[in-house]
Amino acid sequence: MAYQHSVGETNYLFSSLKEVMAKATPARSGDFLAGVAAETYAERMAARMCLAAIPLKRFLEELLIPYELDEVTRLIIDSHDPLAFAEISHLTVGDFRDWLLTDAADSVTLKRVALGITPEMAAAVSKLMRNQDLILVAKKCHVVTAFRDTIGLPGHLSSRLQPNHPTDDARGIAASMLDGLLYGAGDAVIGINPATDSLPALLNLYYLVDEVINQYEIPTQSCILTHVTNQIQLIEQGAPVDLVFQSIAGTEKANKSFGIDLAILKEAQQAALSLNRGTVGNNLMYFETGQGSVLSANANFGVDQQTCEARAYAVARHFSPLLTNTVVGFIGPEYLYDGKQIIRAGLEDHFCGKLLGVPLGCDVCYTNHAEADQDDMDTLMTLLANAGVTFIMGVPGADDIMLNYQTTSFHDILYLRKLLGLKVAPEFEKWLKTMNIMDCNGQVQPVTQSHKILQSMPKNLLSVD
Repeated sequence: MAYQHSVGETNYLFSSLKEVMAKATPARSGDFLAGVAAETYAERMAARMCLAAIPLKRFLEELLIPYELDEVTRLIIDSHDPLAFAEISHLTVGDFRDWLLTDAADSVTLKRVALGITPEMAAAVSKLMRNQDLILVAKKCHVVTAFRDTIGLPGHLSSRLQPNHPTDDARGIAASMLDGLLYGAGDAVIGINPATDSLPALLNLYYLVDEVINQYEIPTQSCILTHVTNQIQLIEQGAPVDLVFQSIAGTEKANKSFGIDLAILKEAQQAALSLNRGTVGNNLMYFETGQGSVLSANANFGVDQQTCEARAYAVARHFSPLLTNTVVGFIGPEYLYDGKQIIRAGLEDHFCGKLLGVPLGCDVCYTNHAEADQDDMDTLMTLLANAGVTFIMGVPGADDIMLNYQTTSFHDILYLRKLLGLKVAPEFEKWLKTMNIMDCNGQVQPVTQSHKILQSMPKNLLSVD
């Protein structure tokens, strides 16, 4: 089906809904690389005006990626809830935007309609929104999950303590863990990106983090971010696996390039559930996504990168994860060129994920060859915290020495909590106060060498050769 809209004396014709979506997207380098972006501002505005008039029902009729070719499309269509959709089924994309910004679309209502919203609908409406619109609506979307503590409560900001080390050195990892815990970080997860995929080495990392969590009775969860098939094998070997991690994407072809499909994710989820390691809940999947991953796998089918990203959230939603986050600037300037594009993408991703009912966090980050700097990240993390982001990363000094990119630090998390009065997960907050890391007013306290957490840390992890 063709679509058209006139701007001045120029009539713009779009051959499909897929083209309208791509041309309506704010400018970004990945879409230019894919050859799907609008060539002029006028064409982009014509596409947006055209998109605003399209009924939401159209997205159930004209599929951007064919049903028979893609299991993610099949998941989206087969899991769509007509009853939840009924409340908004009469709206166009433009009407949907206007409705989302009204007081009638409150937190309870947005939760009720979430399963009736497809990723393509969420992506479409985001393309008509200003940054402030994305922030305001996302703030109203409350997605609460739990494993050993409760994540995503309104007025809270959680953090992933990311103690990576370029050689997986136990003492280096332990030092970063200790550093983060003393700053009140780690309530979302203590998650390590391993330098190796050797199963014995991975098993050692699992036991290392589990020992720290058990010794101090920390109400949090661990995760080693290796391939999901490694985690299945390690569960079979008796490893203390809390969360199952996997990078996911928005098309079947892209997921196959990661070595996964929906069946493998289901197998891993069932394996982890069998361990019964949660105490306050059973949300135990952890997913990471990022705009550009589908195009980099040559698996986008002509769909713009932001819509592909939103489709990944349908995969995440299907597995009821504890955590999902967009690693927004990690993939590089070929896909998000500068700070402006990274900021916009982070707000889009957070909005779409939350609207779909996914606990969306963000790795507020960039690579050193992008036209971005830490001031851009300060802007994005402040905007996201106002928008109710579920969690961000905590890395010593904001510089990940293993993955070689710039992200957010333990100090950044303290800044956001102080600025906006945000809290850590309630179970984790109680632990911080019990350990005298946080005072009764929620302020992180200075730590001396006599602090009990330092005195009881295993000596082999703190000694220096």
